[in-house]
Amino acid sequence: MFNKVLLHVEGLVVLVLSSYLYFSMQFSWLLFVAFLLAPDLSALGYLKNNKVGSILYNLCHTYSIPIVIIIYGMLVNNHISLMIGFIWVAHIGMDRMIGYGLKYPTKFQDTHLNRV
Repeated sequence: MFNKVLLHVEGLVVLVLSSYLYFSMQFSWLLFVAFLLAPDLSALGYLKNNKVGSILYNLCHTYSIPIVIIIYGMLVNNHISLMIGFIWVAHIGMDRMIGYGLKYPTKFQDTHLNRV
């Protein structure tokens, strides 16, 4: 039980930190709200089947890709990349905070957080 709570708190911390960094750079609140749920479009892969759905969902819900985008944005001073990366990381943190984890190919509800 402690590990699961710890993972939810970790999600909250990631959400708060990425939101803080986004807004500290004076990026648009409107864009943040408009695109916060965009990574969930990856769940459309479940229309094909659970395997395709879980792969697509997990690609869009791992921290690796948005962190690379943030690093790129910092290196080349690209505000669009930074906005995308921070919003994306905020989304993943929000999902982890409320209990959505990476998916197993068995069914949508079978996540890594449910197995902790």
